[in-house]
Amino acid sequence: MIVKELIQLIDGKVLNKSVDLSHTVVGCGGADLMSDVLASVQSEAVLITGLCNPQVVRTALMADLTAIILVRGKQPPDETIDLAETEGIPLILTPHGMFEVCGRLYRAGLESLELSISNGDCSTG
Repeated sequence: MIVKELIQLIDGKVLNKSVDLSHTVVGCGGADLMSDVLASVQSEAVLITGLCNPQVVRTALMADLTAIILVRGKQPPDETIDLAETEGIPLILTPHGMFEVCGRLYRAGLESLELSISNGDCSTG
């Protein structure tokens, strides 16, 4: 599947128009904690998140992710869109919630590209 096909599956809208939508998508990871993204989402995944600040784009770049999907119709600030445009990473808005988006993409054959965090300790914040 390519990014353009993924967009159709989730009723998505690309917020930065000059990006390449022909990249192949093999899997996804969903998270709202950017530390979880860095610790567990594998490179080339599509990030599904409810966060829409510029840090999402910076994290996606550090983790070598293919695209970012913003769920629940959250409109990001211009700064986030501009950064995604500059860096060439597709920033996609969908009206659906994270659970539904994950389900649609899984049903379409995409794999989870999330790794288990070995220590799993939640007490450290």
